[in-house]
Amino acid sequence: MPNTKPGRTPETSLYAAVKAHLERLSYEAKGEVCGCDIVAVRPGEAPFLVITELKLGLTLELILQGVDRLAAADEVWLAVRATRRGRDRDGRAHKLCRLLGFGLLAVDPGRRSVEVLAEPGPYRPRTNAKRRSLLLNEHQRRRGDPTVGGASRQPVMTAYRQRALACAELMRERPRRPRDLLEVAPDAAGILLRNVYGWFERESRGIYRLSRAGEAGLLHWTEVDGASVPDAAPPPAATADTEMAFTKGVSG
Repeated sequence: MPNTKPGRTPETSLYAAVKAHLERLSYEAKGEVCGCDIVAVRPGEAPFLVITELKLGLTLELILQGVDRLAAADEVWLAVRATRRGRDRDGRAHKLCRLLGFGLLAVDPGRRSVEVLAEPGPYRPRTNAKRRSLLLNEHQRRRGDPTVGGASRQPVMTAYRQRALACAELMRERPRRPRDLLEVAPDAAGILLRNVYGWFERESRGIYRLSRAGEAGLLHWTEVDGASVPDAAPPPAATADTEMAFTKGVSG
């Protein structure tokens, strides 16, 4: 009979609870079989083989172990110690396990309880049409490639910001009406009215001028590629709401 007392390695503290869980499902479970933490077999004409790997936390090493076991097993489960707010409670981790075809178990060694967090099997995330449309539209409307990938904690040169800068550059010469800016920004009226960045001021009815903040913003962004007035009219414009959603991100 295997030694299930914790001590030699931390993962052994999870063994008894997971073994009991598998046995309740009519599997015969055995520990440390050919390098696998637990191998369980449900007898039948075609034996159903399940491999379970144990770790105190959901780590990259555990996931890589699961990937390695997939070719030999009918099912692969990853078992980790249950926490209240740890990685095992992260919905993204559950999606990742399902995407890879793993099951995920949260184990409480003290209570010898096991909670199924994700079932193994084929997984296809539900399409987020709003997010997909947002990404495609922003990619189409953004002129050039003005922001280096991986940049964080700094403003992004979005398509909306590019059009606002194009308006600001023309208004540096003199105040303008929205219709004077249509060539560089089809949504110029909305850009001036909403004034997301505080770059514009209303001089009189239907006429706007560049504010001090606009002059500073224009100076700051002129060194960014793609910030100047375009040579040709850009694709149909997105709204300021679209830019806000893009910069904040849309949940999957």
